[in-house]
Amino acid sequence: MDEQKAIARLKRGDIKGLETLVRKYQVTATRAAYLITHDRAVAEEIVQAAFLRAYERIGQFDAGRPFGPWFLRSVVNDAVKYVSRDGQLISIEAEIEAEEEETALSDFLADPAPGPEDLAEAEERRQIVWDALGALPPQQRAVIVMRYYLGLSEAEIGKHLGCPLGTVKWRLHAARKRLQELLHSLQASWETSR
Repeated sequence: MDEQKAIARLKRGDIKGLETLVRKYQVTATRAAYLITHDRAVAEEIVQAAFLRAYERIGQFDAGRPFGPWFLRSVVNDAVKYVSRDGQLISIEAEIEAEEEETALSDFLADPAPGPEDLAEAEERRQIVWDALGALPPQQRAVIVMRYYLGLSEAEIGKHLGCPLGTVKWRLHAARKRLQELLHSLQASWETSR
């Protein structure tokens, strides 16, 4: 069943239409939420709640538009709210220190195609990027995920976040600049610790 038929079924009250949308968007949505929250269980809960909310509010959805951006905006917003709650950021270091979490992260983001050397190098780069991404404020982290992971344009990000294009550009600029500083610093630290 294609996406439009699934949405039509949902609009008629048939929950079976949700299955198609879950299969199509669950992995992308969970990864996006995970990249923002840095907590796999929380990311899965956010996505599950977003699917339920989408089912409940499908009547408000304009079937002439793609479902993915509408749904993923909801997931990203919920993830940012979770991380921003009470002004507390989730400590990525606490999660990374736990060996199980580190293994889960590798399994969750690993690319199975490269050889052992490539995997080791990719894991090192991934860890450096992960640490840098975790150091960004939630709003900057969200725009980076939306732009570079979800592939949304700056205009689409502005629509989804309900903010002017200039604000999106500023957040992206500030996030890229901060990421560049963090990546340079973390890369130097990793190289000296070898």
